[in-house]
Amino acid sequence: MTTVRLPLFPLNSVLFPGLVLPLNVFEERYRAMMRDLLKTPEDEPRRFAVVAIRDGHEVAPTAPGMPDQTAVPERGPAAGFGDDPAKAFHEVGCIADAATIRERADGSFEVLATGTTRVRLLSVDASGAFLTAELEELPEDPGEEAGALAEGVLRAFRQYQKRLAGARERSLSTGADLPDEPAVVSYLVAAAAMLDIPAKQQLLQAPDTAARLREELKLLRAETAIIRNLPSLPASDLTRGPTSLN
Repeated sequence: MTTVRLPLFPLNSVLFPGLVLPLNVFEERYRAMMRDLLKTPEDEPRRFAVVAIRDGHEVAPTAPGMPDQTAVPERGPAAGFGDDPAKAFHEVGCIADAATIRERADGSFEVLATGTTRVRLLSVDASGAFLTAELEELPEDPGEEAGALAEGVLRAFRQYQKRLAGARERSLSTGADLPDEPAVVSYLVAAAAMLDIPAKQQLLQAPDTAARLREELKLLRAETAIIRNLPSLPASDLTRGPTSLN
């Protein structure tokens, strides 16, 4: 078992390996995290772990997008997450590698990171200026028939995109640049599909690539059927252009 201790950044979203994560960092605990990461030499990865916050737990104002100016911030690294922060977070998350950490004049940060490796949350430490966690790195096993499943998921995903585009009367990109490597397909589709956090979390923590692809195939078929019957259902901006892992 490979374990690592990293800064912990809880969000009300799920990060998948290979996907880009832009962040606007305003809260002091996360500013402190970014200042600490900037001490890492430029030729070394500036890594932190992202975990999704469980339903029913308070979400910190810092998240992708702008802060809530009306919120009264609590103090301390575990503010808003209760006496045992680990219980507020989903067990499986993803390591993020920050390619850009840019400090603004007001002390906030603009961050651009990419998901790299899935991890299991073992423990959370709130004794410092920001949360840190002991994490177990999770391997990505292909499972059985991942290649064939990936082909089926890509077909279902393109049909799903067409239905979304039709629901919003938008033009659809061809999707010709979609990948064909099973693990990459599984993460791309999981990130791009219009699913709630619990559903995305289940996909992230799937035991292997094939299991994730099987679940995605069921979800895509179900969502496509719903959109077919409810054409006014809100659609994602992913239909504006090709979806890419960058």
